[in-house]
Amino acid sequence: MSSPIDTTSRQHFVESMSPLSEPVRCYPPRFGVHLVDGGVDVYMHAGHANRVDICFFDREGSELTERSFQLNRTLHGNWEGHISGINAGQAYGFRVYGRWDPDAGMRHNPAKVLLDPYARAFAQSPRLHSSLYAHEVNDDLTPAAGSQISTLNSAKFAALGMVVHEDAIPASHPFTPWNRTIIYEAHVVSLTRSLPGIPAELRGTYAGVAHPETIRYLKDLGITAIELLPIHAKFSEPFLTERGLENYWGYNTLSFFAPEPSYATEANQHAGPNGVINEVKGMVSLLHDAGIEVILDVVYNHTCEAGVNGPTLSWRGLDSTAYYRHDSHHPGALKDSTGCGNSFDFRRDPVVQLTLDSLRYWVECIGVDGFRFDLAATLGREGDSFNRKHPLYVAMATDPILSNVKLINEPWDIGINGWQTGNFPAPTTDWNDRFRDAARAFWLTEPASIIAGGTGSDLRDLATRLSGSADLFGHGRIPGGRGIHSSINFVTAHDGFTLRDLVSYNEKHNEANLEGNSDGTTNNLSWNHGFEGDHGFEGDDTTTVFSEIATKRRRSIRNMLGTLLFSAGTPMLNSGDEVLRTQMGNNNAYCQNSEISWLNWDHDLHAQNLYQTVSYLNALRQEHQVLRPTTFYTGEIQPKDSLRDLEWLDASGNPMADYKWFDSQVRTLQMLRSGAGNGPDALMILNGSINDVEVQLPHGRGTDFELVWDSTWEIPCSTFNSYESGSLTTLPALSMRLYFSHVPA
Repeated sequence: MSSPIDTTSRQHFVESMSPLSEPVRCYPPRFGVHLVDGGVDVYMHAGHANRVDICFFDREGSELTERSFQLNRTLHGNWEGHISGINAGQAYGFRVYGRWDPDAGMRHNPAKVLLDPYARAFAQSPRLHSSLYAHEVNDDLTPAAGSQISTLNSAKFAALGMVVHEDAIPASHPFTPWNRTIIYEAHVVSLTRSLPGIPAELRGTYAGVAHPETIRYLKDLGITAIELLPIHAKFSEPFLTERGLENYWGYNTLSFFAPEPSYATEANQHAGPNGVINEVKGMVSLLHDAGIEVILDVVYNHTCEAGVNGPTLSWRGLDSTAYYRHDSHHPGALKDSTGCGNSFDFRRDPVVQLTLDSLRYWVECIGVDGFRFDLAATLGREGDSFNRKHPLYVAMATDPILSNVKLINEPWDIGINGWQTGNFPAPTTDWNDRFRDAARAFWLTEPASIIAGGTGSDLRDLATRLSGSADLFGHGRIPGGRGIHSSINFVTAHDGFTLRDLVSYNEKHNEANLEGNSDGTTNNLSWNHGFEGDHGFEGDDTTTVFSEIATKRRRSIRNMLGTLLFSAGTPMLNSGDEVLRTQMGNNNAYCQNSEISWLNWDHDLHAQNLYQTVSYLNALRQEHQVLRPTTFYTGEIQPKDSLRDLEWLDASGNPMADYKWFDSQVRTLQMLRSGAGNGPDALMILNGSINDVEVQLPHGRGTDFELVWDSTWEIPCSTFNSYESGSLTTLPALSMRLYFSHVPA
């Protein structure tokens, strides 16, 4: 039946009669809408519905016309049907009929057109409007009294899926080993929005990320994997839209299959049903050709529908109790462990199925190489409890597709017992916030405290992080636990200060977010080195004090980068830190699609020097196996070696005495790692004191130590000095060095 959508009456939808769809053609059916035999097979879940229509929309000028077909109820709350004559490019959505009882968590409303959770592309992106709410709302979109059902037809403003051709691609994955992986976290738009070396129409797009100029930049830096902030289609929080802002980072998912269309070039946004998808596939393929893996930051913990008073775009209208965690004592209320208003309920089969199907799609059909799971503790929850052997994680570990890609957890949420770093199962890895905090404390907050007359802490935690965090990742039934590469080491990420801001601000400055500077963490572990703000950072100011502060700040940056790239585990760099990117003190730039977030490609001398430094450090890591161990250290002499695999030494070159590990006054540490005959031994010396310290190099193998990097260097040196074992040298305050000692022939 075809008729214009010209009524706002819910009764119209209840009484309208749509023709029944035909039986599906393919068994077993696949969730979603798929082209089959001159039409589409439809299969979807709406467990508490009493009727489901699939609606096809065509635009005639400014109006939409709608054709609706009733689906057939099948087992386990699923609905199916085949509709002939539907082709690629067709817009569609669902209308779901059922009980309206918000107090029981039931919010069926056929006046609302719902997005297929399995839609591969959009025919229409949603626009904020009162009709998107299943309940009646006031002019400011707050709920009207009484939780009355809304009769407004949402078709003109809803997200509509698009039928597409769907093909798996024979992706040629780089499969970079973990011990050679260096991750670069970036945003599709931020990375290339201002990059002058690529055509203007490609800047800030998927195509721009894969442009030869971008790839050259990443390859020269030494990157092996780019981790993209969410590219799943998104819908911004209404309060941001009303303020003229957007959820720029994309942590407000609207679809777990469709790529965000606004990141594609305008040409591909208008190229037809597969235009955006093909641009994403092309980006992945070109990065693969350059040997760069693509990891996606994915947000399966919650959706853009927010709390119970949020819009109804998809899952809430299909079956809220099947997708979201509800309070068992108050079914109308949601349980939220994400801070975003809702949390997916991973006790429910539809949620686990949707997540696994989505992950496989992005690997098999798009070609990506891995995923970083946002607020992953929610994915492992069974109610309020966290299960490290959650069925979702067992499924990923045993899946022939997913077990072979990189799986990274953000191992926390805001729920009960939300901090779970180290508690996830193999083969997944975790963002190691303990590494981040230890590095920041040693190089920033503790020196600031000491200068102010306070004290620092002892070296035990720092040493544990430098050597791979065996306390977090080395335990388990099998010796070696999850492995040394399970620690994803980082000092900064998208969330928080950039590295430049970390050494320039003691306090957050988020005024541009229009939330009264109340958003963002106050626990930054930062140090402004004596002056709040970025003024004089480059040392161009004629005032001596600013020049001195700028020099100290740059050294602190190099200290943290050296600590990151020379530590055991898998390093991750935050995009732009290698060229002194600033967000002007904003530590929560999630809503800033502006110069606050975009990389500045007008690099001054100091930015160029730091880029060369990071490239050099990455190259050292790749060239020398001793800097990227594959197993945890034992502190013992390994077979066919004469040096312990790891030895901790004090400033005098002697083994660290037990009592010194507990002494907060001890701020100098030597870390000697054996090359085990596969290359040079590595000696890393850290001076966290605010004074210069005389250090005696250890005996080691009795051979000379060659200084290959010093954090006081503004730019890497091309020639290196050698020092006899046991010789004395002076380390400047708050600095670190790396030496290599070759195994004698």
